[in-house]
Amino acid sequence: MTRLFRRAPWEAAATVLIAAGVVMLMQPVSMALYSWSFAVILTGTVGFVIVSHFPE
Repeated sequence: MTRLFRRAPWEAAATVLIAAGVVMLMQPVSMALYSWSFAVILTGTVGFVIVSHFPE
């Protein structure tokens, strides 16, 4: 069970989610992607804060 809650893979996933939200925010093609970008960035940020408390 403790292998599931290791910090490194979850931090990487949260960072990828934040980066995806930034890309969604800056793309000029789809209004739907732009509309969801803040929610994706916020989810990634909250996830990163929670995951930063996981053990190494």
